[in-house]
Parts: sequence; structure tokens; C-alpha cells
Amino acid sequence: MPTTGPDLTLGVVFADLVDGNMLAGHVGGHPVLLARRGDEVFAVDAACTHYGAPLADGLLVGDTIRCPWHHACFSLRTGEALRAPALNPLACWRIERRKGVIYVREKLEPVPHPSTYAASGALGSVVIVGGGAAGNAAAEMLRQQGYIGKLTMLSADDFFPCDRPNLSKGFLAGTAPENSNPLRPRSFYRDHEIDLKLNARVATIDTTTRNVQLADGSRYSFGALVLATGAEPVRLAIPGSELPHVHYLRTQADSHALVAKALTSRRAVVIGSSFIGLEVAASLRARGIDVAVVSRDKIPMAKILGADVGRLILKLHESHGVTFHLEMTATAIDEHGVTLANGQNLDADLVVVGIGVRPATMLAEEAGLVIDRGVKVNTYLETSVSGIFAAGDIARWPDRLTGEDIRVEHWVVAERQGQTVARNILGQRERFDCVPFFWTEQYDFGLSYTGHAGKWDDAEINGDIEARNCTIAYSRNGEKLAVAAIHRDLDGLRAEVEFEKTIAMRI
Repeated sequence: MPTTGPDLTLGVVFADLVDGNMLAGHVGGHPVLLARRGDEVFAVDAACTHYGAPLADGLLVGDTIRCPWHHACFSLRTGEALRAPALNPLACWRIERRKGVIYVREKLEPVPHPSTYAASGALGSVVIVGGGAAGNAAAEMLRQQGYIGKLTMLSADDFFPCDRPNLSKGFLAGTAPENSNPLRPRSFYRDHEIDLKLNARVATIDTTTRNVQLADGSRYSFGALVLATGAEPVRLAIPGSELPHVHYLRTQADSHALVAKALTSRRAVVIGSSFIGLEVAASLRARGIDVAVVSRDKIPMAKILGADVGRLILKLHESHGVTFHLEMTATAIDEHGVTLANGQNLDADLVVVGIGVRPATMLAEEAGLVIDRGVKVNTYLETSVSGIFAAGDIARWPDRLTGEDIRVEHWVVAERQGQTVARNILGQRERFDCVPFFWTEQYDFGLSYTGHAGKWDDAEINGDIEARNCTIAYSRNGEKLAVAAIHRDLDGLRAEVEFEKTIAMRI
């Protein structure tokens, strides 16, 4: 991040720093942010530790600062990353105040997090089933909160936990290197004594004897269990759908295979106009591949975002050379292309299927847990069996904003649920009341979505949608449930705070 603003070691007049405002500056060439809350002034790193967003464009809420891009939240007092998607803390800098002038001095040593659970005792071992966002976040938070007992993470994947949103965006487009994918290096798990086992496929869970058995017969006992098995892509069931040039995108292995095929492809067909499908289309166009999208939808994304936003996204892709075959299905695939229901043939040496996912609930169901279009959990994310928690794409939880049980298949939600589960395993009894959030990036277009409106009857646009500068508020029966922000990051953060206040009044 480039340095901007004043040299903070030279001093800033306290009265010039308005309460609730921030000032971006630098210390010894390092970007540093000053923030004032009442009579207190804080100095922290100026860039979010997630993707490097300038925090000066974010929002101060109490003694925290929130990232404008993806809504990570940090403590101004300690720098601690309080909410995903940021996992690493901000550095803090010492403040010296003399005669009404604020001087920023040296960087402070990190403050150790107070242990809330210093002994493994009655809890025993913790087993996490799943190596995705929720499982990884749970493991990290358990150690961060002071759990020192045995911690095992069983992942069916071939690779270490990765930044899944990056797979359909920068990595597939060729703008992000492969080393940007792993959330943590191998050494992190070793240093934190997280026994991460890859290619570890769980066969059964015995809730009576409290053990997990893998497909190879090995067993792991648990005092607490986290189910974070995620979701699986819906498979296309038409002739030719198993051909080697037909790809899905869920894991890092999927991504590697897709990138390898993209390097030798000229024409691609994307089946499905979901966020994943459209992000894939944009990334393939960035590689110069001709792309056609086949979708059952009349307007892409209209069910979630409304017809106006859907038409905007459609025109965006068409302006980048993507052709659409809407209200259409594929009936067959061969080595040379895709046949549509109307008999048309589309040339393709690469086919990507993105027609949705299903929660991977079979293990939970076979273990006798209550299932309701996902694994049913309470407000603490605990399942129908005490000591067994569920997080991420499989969890259906009571959402106080909508008053409904909901299940959300988004990265930030999964990470935050993993963090909440970890704290609840350690006895903190923390309600999961985080407001759902996701984002998409396609070409130079960015949209964030805060809240959850599975059904809505009104979409109110504020701003100029054609200029890609607006927010859209989604309501049902006059109650606002979600806000989409197009190139208005601060409005998205404000919507999050507004929804949090609504939830707090319902406790």
C-alpha cells in the first residue's frame, strides 16, 4: 500500500482530528492510520490484512474499524482481527500526546490474547470435520482463545485450506499467483499444533461413543465436534457430462485442473448463470477465451438481485464479448461442443458447470442429527446433539433479522460461524448474530451484498444503476432485509451496522 498523508511522527494537532474521523499518514515510510474516538486516539496499520483495502475508507464503530471491501473488523485498542475474513491482526503504534499534539512513535509488540480456556480437562480433544473456511476459522480461533488440548482437522481435500473466492476470480483470471491461494502455510498448522490431515474422508460419526471413523478405518475420539463439511456442486446429468473437458469449480484441485485446461482452450461454454458461473465467464474472458453462457434464467441473477441489476450484469458481460443463451438448457455434450434444447450446437473445447451446490449433510444425517434442508442448529450453532456443532454451508440457524431459519452459502458467513463455534466450544455462549455478507467481482464491476432476503417484494434503488453507483434495498412487507452496494463500499458497511442495531433490539 503506498504511503499517503502526513508524517505522523511530526505530530498532528488533536483538535484538528475530529471525533469519529480518521487520518491516513505514515511512520518511517509505513502507512499508518490515526483514528479518534472521543478523547482517545489510536494508531494502527492503514491496510486491511485480508486483501489490503485502505482502512481510511472504512467505518469506525465503537472502538473498532471495519474494512470497506469485505467487512473485516479490527480492534483499535489491540489490532486484533475480531471478524473474518481478516485472520491476521493489525499492528498498533504508540501514541504520545504533548501540549495538544499527537505524535506517533514506535510500533508496539502484539498483546497476547488472554486465555479463556487454559486447560483441556473435561473438554478433551476437539475434532473438526472439513478443511474449508468454517473448519479453518474454528481451528484458528480455538488456539487464539487459549485452547491447548488436542485439535484434529480432517479434510477430504488434497490441499491445505485455501482462499476459495479467489479460485473463480483472480487465480482463474491469471492475475493472482498460486501462492495467494493457501490461507496459511504448512508451518502454521505445525506451529499451532493443529493436526491437519488431508485426503481424510470420514465414513461415520458415532455420537454415543463420541468418535469419528475414517474410510481407512482409523478413529478419532472427541469431546467436541465441529461439522464443517461444506457443499458439493450439483452435477449435470446429460450425455457427455462426464467427459474430461467438463469441469466444476469447488476445490483447489478443481481450480488447478480448470486453469490447466484454460491454457489450451479457445472456446468455452459456461452452463449456469450463478455468481460462480459469471465470475468464471469473466475470468476466462480475461484469458482471451471465447465464452458462451447457457442459463435457464430469463435475466441472470434476477431472483437474488432483481431485474435491474440482472440486466446490468448481462450488459456488462455482453460488452466484454460473452454471448448468452437464456431460458435455455443443455441436452448433450461431446468432444467438440454443447447441444442445446433448441437443437443449436455451441463449439467448446472447455465446459464449466455452475448450476448450484447442495449441502454435504449425509454424515450428519447418518449420525442421527436433526436435518432441515441443512443441519439444524440453535443460536449458538450447536446441533441436536450436545457438544456437536455445525458451521458453514451445511448449517441452518435461527436468524433474528428475518425471523426465519436460514442457510447461507457464502465464505464470510462460514468463517464467522467457525469463529463463533470455537468460542462456544470453550463455553462462551455467544449467539451467532453476524449479518450475512458476500461480494462478487466481474471485470471492473464490484458488488457487495449485506443481509439476507431469500424472498423480497420490493427493491428500492438509490443512485444511478447505469453508472454503477448505487445501492439497492430489498424489503419484504415493508421491512428492509438486505442491501446490495455497487461501488458504494461505505454504504454497505452502514447497512451492516443498521442491521446489527435491528438485531440487538430483538434480543
